[in-house]
Amino acid sequence: MRDLPPTPTLRAFEAAARHATFTAASAELNVTQSAISHQIQHLEEMWGMKMFERGKSLKLTPAGAALAPIIRQFLVSLDATLTELRKRHDHHPLRVSMTQSFASRWLLHRLPDLEANHPEIQLWLETTDQPICFGEGEADVALRLGTGQYPGLYTEPLFREDIFPVASPGLIAQCGMPGIPADLLRFPLLYRAGPDIVPKWEYWFERAGVDVALSETGTRFPDTNMTIDAALAGHGVALVRSGHVEVELKEQRLVRLLSVRYPSPLAYYFVCPKGRERLPMISAFKQWLVQQARRAQTDYNLV
Repeated sequence: MRDLPPTPTLRAFEAAARHATFTAASAELNVTQSAISHQIQHLEEMWGMKMFERGKSLKLTPAGAALAPIIRQFLVSLDATLTELRKRHDHHPLRVSMTQSFASRWLLHRLPDLEANHPEIQLWLETTDQPICFGEGEADVALRLGTGQYPGLYTEPLFREDIFPVASPGLIAQCGMPGIPADLLRFPLLYRAGPDIVPKWEYWFERAGVDVALSETGTRFPDTNMTIDAALAGHGVALVRSGHVEVELKEQRLVRLLSVRYPSPLAYYFVCPKGRERLPMISAFKQWLVQQARRAQTDYNLV
């Protein structure tokens, strides 16, 4: 290994051996003929043997003829390996962390637009309710619902939502359409277990001006998707965020009840380590996401 010359020297020898002239080798490598000659001389001195017989024509010595195919194969293999590694690096997947409900209810049906406009972006979706972690092997960026307080990280707001009750057409046919917020008290209400960021019925009734102490009897659901599925099945009225029921409202599988405006105190944010937002793939994904968020925000404000 100590007798291995620099790669430019090997390239000069391989080109000269293939073309049988220093002139053609220099033209291929875009260097002077003198530079090729010096590289070959350096190689011969390092290895202590002649590579070419110099005269009217350039001819490989037996040593040069033995080494030429080995060096050519080495350079071809090196180039192919580097090309493959660069291709893998250029197509490194973008790992995006988010909650399961956000992924399935908001992002999933928008992915065809991303694929059509940014085929170079390969997403790996990771769903979790845990705090953001950008350690080795973790996500590249995250989408989070919160107050925007992420110290030391790059943060960009995406959109806010309304919180409102929804029910299936079948339940409405059975119980009637509520005319005032208090009418919901005669409906089975679906309760979502979880932290304060989860929509709570007591806050919605307070916003609607209904003074009531809720018993919260019945089944409590552990996540947003299950709560919405229960509403779709006609088990009761769910309190939801705008972004979680876009498709169901459009397809009229769920109906928004009443006109009480209850803007969510939280918003969705794009989050990543500072400086990473300028990387081409992350920047392209962020710009696409911001465009989608603006359209969604406009739709939510029109509801």
